[in-house]
Amino acid sequence: MVEAGDIITLTAGAWRLRAPLAASSYGVLWQAESCLGAAPAALKMVNLEQMALALPPQRDAWRRCALGEIAFLRALQPWDRRHIVGLLDSGEHLGQPAIALELLDGDLARHLDTLRGRSETVPFIQALDWIGQVNGALARVHQYGWRHLDLKPANLLLADGGATLKLADFGTSRALAVRDAHSYAGTASWQAPEQFFAGADGYRTDARADYFALGALFYHLVTGTLLRYSGACAAAYRAHGPAGAAHLKAAHGGALPAVLDADEAALFVRRSFPHGPAAREAALAMLRALLAPRPEQRPRHALEISRLLARVRDGLARDAIADDPMRRSAA
Repeated sequence: MVEAGDIITLTAGAWRLRAPLAASSYGVLWQAESCLGAAPAALKMVNLEQMALALPPQRDAWRRCALGEIAFLRALQPWDRRHIVGLLDSGEHLGQPAIALELLDGDLARHLDTLRGRSETVPFIQALDWIGQVNGALARVHQYGWRHLDLKPANLLLADGGATLKLADFGTSRALAVRDAHSYAGTASWQAPEQFFAGADGYRTDARADYFALGALFYHLVTGTLLRYSGACAAAYRAHGPAGAAHLKAAHGGALPAVLDADEAALFVRRSFPHGPAAREAALAMLRALLAPRPEQRPRHALEISRLLARVRDGLARDAIADDPMRRSAA
């Protein structure tokens, strides 16, 4: 067990633990300062207490996740850090992988909770900008040959006073080149149908599973709520684990539950107010494309999503002209 004041020595230097930031069954995250005077870090380590209680296959899986994350972050170029959390140092502590990451301003999940506590919402323009940033981060992940598979607000870190989002936590990432079915990975409330409902041989995902999660994030940012589909998947997983998918499917007569109901689409449109019809229609079209139930119906790559975003921004510009008599006459 680690505690404040402990010194963790990694490859590039030593780090003194200051305060815990977060913990899970898989890992622990600490705020740490460099003993060499470098920038402070968020130090991510395997949860040794849980590791001691886990069975050998689970221990191996946790270790593989940590090593995979280190390998991915080491491969990135400096310019990739614009929307992906930066790796400062890595190594081992007590025989388990450890990572020092750039220390940012907290995660999006907590930020959204704070806004809700103040009865505030995310402005539509901010939501649109964040989605563009996350799309850029996913483009880099896919470019390097991986699919993230756990895109959610808790894995998006805030920087620049909240203006910038950076994607983090690559422990569940899987290589795009590996097309075989895989074991369960990710978080039920943010998963595409093919990621939550297994086939006979397991789960078959590609980059477009990340795009579904991007759509679920877009809906969440604009409306302040989870998709009903996402909530149902989360509840089924809490009750039955991976077997919850079969229970949920059975509850819908053997069919998949609807991803975006009509009333949810209407809520999304209403929450896009006060923007005009051109922007709302383009935003809803993008949302529907990202949340398409079948992966082949979703955008194929980040460039297609960028074009959809451009249509929304173009709609905003056209709506602004329509609402302004002076600009309308000049146009």
